Amino acid sequence: MSTLTEAVPAAGEATTVEMTYREAITAALDDALAADPAVLLMGEDVDADGGVFKTNNGLVEKYGRQRIRSTPICENGFVGVALGMSLVGMRPIVEIMFADFLPTAGDAIVNQLPKYRFMSGGQCEVPVTIRVISGATGRFGTQHSATYESWFIHLPGLRVVTASSPGSAYALLRAAVQESNPVIFFEHKALYARKGPVRRGEIAELGKAAVVREGSDVTIVATLLMVERALKAADALAAEGIEAEVIDLRWVRPLDLPTVRASVEKTGRLVVAEEQVHAASWGATVISELAQAGVPFKAPPRRVSLPDDYPIPYTPPLEDLVVPSVEAITAAARAAAGRFDGDEDRAEDS
Repeated sequence: MSTLTEAVPAAGEATTVEMTYREAITAALDDALAADPAVLLMGEDVDADGGVFKTNNGLVEKYGRQRIRSTPICENGFVGVALGMSLVGMRPIVEIMFADFLPTAGDAIVNQLPKYRFMSGGQCEVPVTIRVISGATGRFGTQHSATYESWFIHLPGLRVVTASSPGSAYALLRAAVQESNPVIFFEHKALYARKGPVRRGEIAELGKAAVVREGSDVTIVATLLMVERALKAADALAAEGIEAEVIDLRWVRPLDLPTVRASVEKTGRLVVAEEQVHAASWGATVISELAQAGVPFKAPPRRVSLPDDYPIPYTPPLEDLVVPSVEAITAAARAAAGRFDGDEDRAEDS
């Protein structure tokens, strides 16, 4: 299905279409470009055969190279250019090929984008969206497999968003492009072929998590690929009589703590599932905030995360071992619910 042949719905309308995650990204870019001539896409090879991950199919043919711009291999340079564009009224979307490359644009992302509005006394808006391709399972090796969404929760002025499904990818990317503050938008390469319903025309609410499965016994909070795995874990738990509520966090900054808190106050139990190291992560922040708020846990919160001691390996068996699995999430939730099968220790450091 070509996402570019679908009519863009009128403002305020949405129509549901079955798409892959990749097609949903393309559709969101297409609709954002069509809706606002100030929007453009830039990054390495974005105009070559639909981009490296084929998320930009047909865009250069439709909008031309003035609005679909390939850049040199210089992330800090072209993210800085995007900042300048935003200050004169444009809304650039920047594609970073792998999340591991974000440090090469560190000055622009850390010192410039999130601070410029504050330093200008609110006179300047910085509507820059940085699309980041992230995540393991693709056998790309240790320099091309990270997510790193929690690196940026320490930066006031920056929004951080994670997309876990075709529908959320479309609606969240449309929201990111419309936001007047800089946004880092995390995509997961393992999800590109996943299919699901997309409400084309929908724009997600800023800073709002989604309860994607309701339950009464344990709350599982996840992002990106871990949402899909948490849902599969919830299916396995349901067969054992444990009803898990699954929350797709969506926005890492700002965190939707009220939604998470309401769920944990109902279930009394919490598991955070994240494809990153737990230390200083959004998962650690969620647990800390709920503990400080005096939420009455029936059992200690549990986490399923990457190991603390080594990077993501290249070899497939080892990559599969370190990335949190459905089984690890299931074991952590089972343990939180007070039922044990011998795997609960491994679940703490999948």
